[in-house]
Amino acid sequence: MAPKKAKRRAATEGGGSSLFSMFDQTQIQEFKEAFTVIDQNRDGIIDKEDLRDTFAAMGRLNVKNEELDAMMKEANGPINFTVFLTMFGEKLKGECPPPLAFSAAAAAALEELLTTQCDRFTPEEIKNMWQAFPPDVAGNVDYKNICYVITHGEDKEGE
Repeated sequence: MAPKKAKRRAATEGGGSSLFSMFDQTQIQEFKEAFTVIDQNRDGIIDKEDLRDTFAAMGRLNVKNEELDAMMKEANGPINFTVFLTMFGEKLKGECPPPLAFSAAAAAALEELLTTQCDRFTPEEIKNMWQAFPPDVAGNVDYKNICYVITHGEDKEGE
């Protein structure tokens, strides 16, 4: 009976190795940390109230139920960590741009978030950011580098 249980667990965890082989251990740990931040009530499942609380913690109050429902419908059931990781894997495998760059439209959205949420950037800080990290010839922005500098400072160790 134990082998059937193990097979069922592997099936519910997205097939096991293929899902987790899409990401390196550092990425999986970063997704786990993000999952933990979103799972506000710490029950191991992200639900509508967790999303609402996460938005509120980021300063976005009064999120519409329709918006939250649309987010929840992206999953085919309860969102545990494996489902969360699978959702990101599907997004990265499919329509998303390369993981180190995004379009000018997304850059505008990033600028909007940086100037309206949490520790808000001033217009001068936004100007300095775009001078330090201008879009490439295709209009893409290296968001990973921007995020690193914002969270760690400019000096990268080991470089």
